[in-house]
Amino acid sequence: MDENVRKRNELLAQKTIKGLESRNMTGYYAASKEEALKKALEIIPKGSSIAMGGGMSVHEIGLTEALKTEEYNFIDRDAIEDKRAAALATYDADFFLASCNAITEDGVLVNIDGNANRVSAIAFGPKKVLFIVGINKICDDVDGAMKRARSVAAPSNAQRFPINTPCKKTGSCVNCKSPDTICCQFLVTRYSRHDDRIHVILVNDNLGF
Repeated sequence: MDENVRKRNELLAQKTIKGLESRNMTGYYAASKEEALKKALEIIPKGSSIAMGGGMSVHEIGLTEALKTEEYNFIDRDAIEDKRAAALATYDADFFLASCNAITEDGVLVNIDGNANRVSAIAFGPKKVLFIVGINKICDDVDGAMKRARSVAAPSNAQRFPINTPCKKTGSCVNCKSPDTICCQFLVTRYSRHDDRIHVILVNDNLGF
């Protein structure tokens, strides 16, 4: 990475971390995926119960595989036949892992969901929420974050699933009411009432969608 780009990204991350702190959330800066993984494992104590949504960024830094060991109680929803039971177990977990669709420079998190399992766990339930967020997710303001979530993240995520939505075909949001829409719930997290619950690792890399 060009040194000028690296420095710019670091400054932007530090600004966003200050925004998070003003909203009773904790932010960290990681210069690389490897550093992000190390920081995440420092935050999550061994023996913790851990659940997650479908965050690609969590996979990309290697955190998912690192937690699938006997040292942690990883709730693997893909390996549990009863999907409802797996989803409900999430709400009592010590940690919920996620990324976000977008984050503003002043620390507001924006997420869109289809089934609501991810946004509901972010809002309430698990004792702590740990976000892994690439520098590419930072936007100027909430309007920009919402636009990114709907026009970039959602159409990209739609490609992963066997669904029939306009954005999967065109690559752009048309504000659809398709039965397959993955944009059913919108969560804007502007403040955390609970101390030490929400933690965000900002990574100097392009992660997720």
